Amino acid sequence: MIAVAAEPLEFRGLLRRARGVRNLRWPVLFAREAAIGARHWILAAHGPGPKLARHAAQTALDRCGGRATLVSTGFCGAVLAGASPGDILAASEVVDAGSGDRYPALTPACGRRFLAGTLWSQDRVAATPEEKAQIAARGAVAVDMEAAAVAAEAAARRVPFYCIRAVSDGADEPLPLDFNRFRASDGRFSRWRITLAVLVHPSRLKPLLRFHGDCRRAADQLGEFLVHCRF
Repeated sequence: MIAVAAEPLEFRGLLRRARGVRNLRWPVLFAREAAIGARHWILAAHGPGPKLARHAAQTALDRCGGRATLVSTGFCGAVLAGASPGDILAASEVVDAGSGDRYPALTPACGRRFLAGTLWSQDRVAATPEEKAQIAARGAVAVDMEAAAVAAEAAARRVPFYCIRAVSDGADEPLPLDFNRFRASDGRFSRWRITLAVLVHPSRLKPLLRFHGDCRRAADQLGEFLVHCRF
């Protein structure tokens, strides 16, 4: 089982339930091997956006012999009212915002409640309620930045694909910062530029800390859900 996310934080819930965690010296920013629940997992994170996500998926599949179940996971933003941070989405379909390509996703068996529907995947952060409303109008229930690239790699290799994500921010919630302004040339978020922005505008610190707390709780709920899924 290969799980691909953008950031190591998104694996927090899984790693809290892991045994025998081993660091993998792969050409990705974060790669771990572990026993979690009754399964053997590979966890790979290489940064936000489709290019970095596809590299993580390609690397993990290559190192695993080209055949494995591929799971796009991590956080997503809800675009429909009623979803709260920590709610789980098991997408039935992923849409690539750039190409319009649609990728079906398998649904895991799980006795826990989850959202279902279409995930809109784009190479930018949906930072405002207005942008989320535009995405909802296209028939999606949530938005992310990596799932379409992982789905494309799964389709190219003809391996099983799941997309299971945790909501980090609701449809009516603006993010504390427009994180698109702080992406470096490689697509990753520049932490020092974010820190500088908070120093210049201290009023943004409290919302940013609240958002970070929501992300941590979402990661915990995500790990709990994934451990109890039957793929």
